[in-house]
Amino acid sequence: MPARLAPFLFGFLLSGLMSLVVSGVATLRNAGLSEGFGSLWAGAWLPSWTVAFPVVLVVAPLARRLVALAVRSEGRAQ
Repeated sequence: MPARLAPFLFGFLLSGLMSLVVSGVATLRNAGLSEGFGSLWAGAWLPSWTVAFPVVLVVAPLARRLVALAVRSEGRAQ
């Protein structure tokens, strides 16, 4: 995979993992650890991921800029 696609791959993996965890917690809180929990979780996770991936791609540059403003550069005086 070309290096220029790294931000998209990062966003894909990050959004997948985060939506997996968040939908799992939400499903567990709402349905409990009952029979069919896995299918309920998958049913919540997959649509969540389709929303999370484009949101991560749009929001990531803003987050990077905010971090750059909040963190001191090594070359700047304190």
